[in-house]
Amino acid sequence: MINAWEIEHEYYRKGYRSICGVDEAGAGPLAGRVYAAAVVLPKDIQIEGLNDSKKLTEKRREKIFERIVSSALAYAISWADANEVDNINILNARMLAMERATQALEDATDFALIDGNKNTGICISNQTVVKGDEKSASIAAASILAKVSRDRYMKHMAQKYPQYAFEKHKGYPTKLHYERLREYGSCEIHRKSFLKKL
Repeated sequence: MINAWEIEHEYYRKGYRSICGVDEAGAGPLAGRVYAAAVVLPKDIQIEGLNDSKKLTEKRREKIFERIVSSALAYAISWADANEVDNINILNARMLAMERATQALEDATDFALIDGNKNTGICISNQTVVKGDEKSASIAAASILAKVSRDRYMKHMAQKYPQYAFEKHKGYPTKLHYERLREYGSCEIHRKSFLKKL
């Protein structure tokens, strides 16, 4: 469980009044949006079970998602769609989604802790944190909001495109997904730039 606040306190001591954690989900899939979330938590809040979203089961993520949303001082969830991924590449689409999330918070934050080592296009004052979802409560919370939101979106897309079984693999490059792609071809939410080898 992650309840680490050392990084946030470092920047509070520097005079920032409201710090958000930022993370994204969905860089690797062959289909769907890449999601990002930005979240401002009350200082030193302890959220039971909070962890890097990749280390939690889907059921646990859903429960903790609701705890984060009910506890957060502010949060925003944004995305870049498959066409944007194809047009500007996945790295830039990830940055775009994160920038949209931080901008959506407007005046609720003045500093962002961003998971990873890239901050291209992020306008708010920020610091990147490698493996931040393992080190920062704020980033871990953002990772869960982004992951759950993306999974919910892919389940919705599974109803629109049942032939791809998106509810099972969420668009990731699994054996089943490749089988369905070979059988049915791609649809409008597939990232065409990710399918060049098919």
